[in-house]
Amino acid sequence: MLAIVLMMLLVLVLSVGVVVYVAYPHRGEDLPLVPQLGDAMRKGVDSLPTIGDHEDIRA
Repeated sequence: MLAIVLMMLLVLVLSVGVVVYVAYPHRGEDLPLVPQLGDAMRKGVDSLPTIGDHEDIRA
């Protein structure tokens, strides 16, 4: 039972992180109370490999 609760908390924390990222740093705005967290989120996402608009997925 404890494992299920911990996994659900992890999922909840990750989903809140995604919502916060999309609501603020992804649009170029700073987080209201902790702008350092927004900077860290931006740096983390910038370091991940992504597929750009000009790249074809079916290559």
